This record gives sequence, C-alpha cells and structure tokens, in this order.
Amino acid sequence: MVGRAHAVWRGTARAGTGAIAVAAAPASERFYSFAPSVASGGGTNPGELLAAAHASSFLMNLAAGLQAAGYTPSELSAEAVVTLEPDGPGVRIGRSALRLRAKVPGLARRAFEALAGYAQRTCPVSKALNAQITLDARLTGECQA
Repeated sequence: MVGRAHAVWRGTARAGTGAIAVAAAPASERFYSFAPSVASGGGTNPGELLAAAHASSFLMNLAAGLQAAGYTPSELSAEAVVTLEPDGPGVRIGRSALRLRAKVPGLARRAFEALAGYAQRTCPVSKALNAQITLDARLTGECQA
C-alpha cells in the first residue's frame, strides 16, 4: 500500500499559505498554514494533518486486532492531540495523545485495554513518530465489566 499527497506552499513560514491534495481525491484540495485552522479560516496545519493520520491509522489497526480476536465494534472513535516542542532552532513533534472511546459488544474491559494498547504500539504512525505517545482508552455503552 502506498499513500500519496501533493503540497504547494507560497510565502514565508508564518505568513504564507499552502494547499494539499491526496491522490485518492485530488479535487478535494485543502488549505494549510502555520496558524491553527480556527485562525486560518477553515484550513488546516501540518500538526492537524498528522493528528488525523495518527487517529485514523490507530483506529484501523485496532479494528483489525478486534476482528482477529473475534469482535466487531459498533463504533470506534479516536482523537489525537499532537504537540510540537522546541528542538534547537526549530520544533519537533514531542507528543501525541490518543483518546479512544469504543463500543464493542461482548468485550471485557481488560481484554479491551490489552487490545487497545497493542494497537497503539503496533500502529504504523505510532511507530513512525519519534515521540511520546499516550493512550486514554475507554469502553462506552454496550460493554462487559
């Protein structure tokens, strides 16, 4: 499997803007900038893109683990919060905090925690990040004690 995206940037680091598109949907171009999406009028920034990649990759990895263990989730929802930290003259991704909420019928809490932890450790994006990764995983709704 290969992922492909295209990016364009115009201007300085803090005042410039760019556009990105993924190969699967080239017409759905998104704008990005240094500023958070709230300040940039609906665009995004690289930290948000990485957070989206981390959350979605983690969920797909967890879904595969649940399936292998014989469970079908009703819903898996994850949020990733990526934190940039100073690193010499620049910045680096220092942390990514994953927050998972899951509805998995018939799955015991301890088994859920083990499967979620394993999915986090073996997630391709988790492994690619040279960062501290934390996981807050909770079963909601239809679950077993």
